[in-house]
Amino acid sequence: MILLSDNISNYIKKNFGEEYFQKYKEFYDSNYKSCIRFSRKVNPDLLIKNLKDYGIELKKIESLENSYQVIEGEDLIGKTIYYILGHYYIQSFSSMIPANVLNPSENDKVLDLCAAPGSKTTQLSDLMNNKGTLIANDISLDRLKVLMFNLDKMNILNTGVLNKKGELLSKYFENYFDKILVDAPCSALGIVQKRGEVSNWWNINKIGSIAEVQYKLLLSAIKMLKTGGALIYSTCTLTLEENELVLNKILKKYPVELEEINLSIKNQPAFTKYENEELDNSLSKARRILPWEVNSEGFFVAKLKKLDELKDNSEKVLSTEKIELCSFSNKKVKDFLLRVADYYGIEKSIFENYKYIVRSKDLYFVNEDWDSINSGMFNRIGSKFGSIDKNKIVQIHTIAAQILGNYFNQNVAELEDKKELELYLKGGTIKRNFGNEGQKIVKYNNHILGTAVLSGEGLKSQFPRALRTQEIVIV
Repeated sequence: MILLSDNISNYIKKNFGEEYFQKYKEFYDSNYKSCIRFSRKVNPDLLIKNLKDYGIELKKIESLENSYQVIEGEDLIGKTIYYILGHYYIQSFSSMIPANVLNPSENDKVLDLCAAPGSKTTQLSDLMNNKGTLIANDISLDRLKVLMFNLDKMNILNTGVLNKKGELLSKYFENYFDKILVDAPCSALGIVQKRGEVSNWWNINKIGSIAEVQYKLLLSAIKMLKTGGALIYSTCTLTLEENELVLNKILKKYPVELEEINLSIKNQPAFTKYENEELDNSLSKARRILPWEVNSEGFFVAKLKKLDELKDNSEKVLSTEKIELCSFSNKKVKDFLLRVADYYGIEKSIFENYKYIVRSKDLYFVNEDWDSINSGMFNRIGSKFGSIDKNKIVQIHTIAAQILGNYFNQNVAELEDKKELELYLKGGTIKRNFGNEGQKIVKYNNHILGTAVLSGEGLKSQFPRALRTQEIVIV
């Protein structure tokens, strides 16, 4: 185990005192307790029963919907078939709080400004019932790939993905969003129990540059927020420089105010004094979540309301390219979708619940009510529906199969046993008669797994390679 550095120890003692440090140190030396968040799409009682078959025991966290602490079987929670199929997400209890406080609805336009790896984005989507307009942005292209992987695994459809510098995103969206989450990059003092490597690089000299980025991100978010809209600023660190002082500068200069946050867990008010400086008294409305008081990560959470529009004279950028989001009746997609409906025996009206995007030979889909300006700037909107082959037939993608599979009434292949399941998940071929040749929707124990292609050789799995790289335990 990595020892807690003198840099961290000295900072905590200086700013919070010896007793605080001792509690911090004891928590740092203790074992991390994993938590998971159930998707709203699943039956919680059934999932609890299924996880018990793995030897996984859970304890309900009463203060937060769909959240559970892992009591037994922690080494298996990332290896179950239910995890791979997106029935739950591994996420710390404290990390679930910011999105829960923002509490978006399916009628909101919502931005997750610093979204990767997707823990809070997938939670926001779940709170929105996978409807409405959710935009997820991250500056790192590598992290963006992880974000899209997690969106796909959780079957998220209502999200457009951006790869932009968050500080500059207000040039594209001005007074636009109903709700925004700024879970800012930080010095991570609240999560060193889980990420001991933080202790190796942490020093006070880095805090100033991090806080400057946080300030710019927060200002950009305020510019993008509608008047009267809600914004959550959160970090997983404990420093005043990255929390209270950032907010204090914002409150002095811009038309926003802090709102009360009512949490059903133990928490502390933010500080209203820094060394000898008196800060804005309303900072006491922001909340500090101390790790040893909640047996989870340390977090800072503040809720801001925008009072008036900002006068921003910087040059606005409008995307010249536009992506057409087609309805089911659009001639660009209708014939493709009708063939899918006929082949799989699906009611055509189901397709009216989505919009479609044609990109070269790929077809994407997003929920019907998703809408955004500057559509041409997105890396991706929604999720992949399928690929169009040389015969103008759509080969269904795994995500579309998992989302729509229960509506399919024909060309469905049901796996018989664990041996077939294991072979399918490994990308193998199941040598059994499944009827006529062609693509099939694959099911096991009433769970839609994905797709496969039946030929004379057998049923060849199309389970995504990215999911196959993960260890999957079958019980």
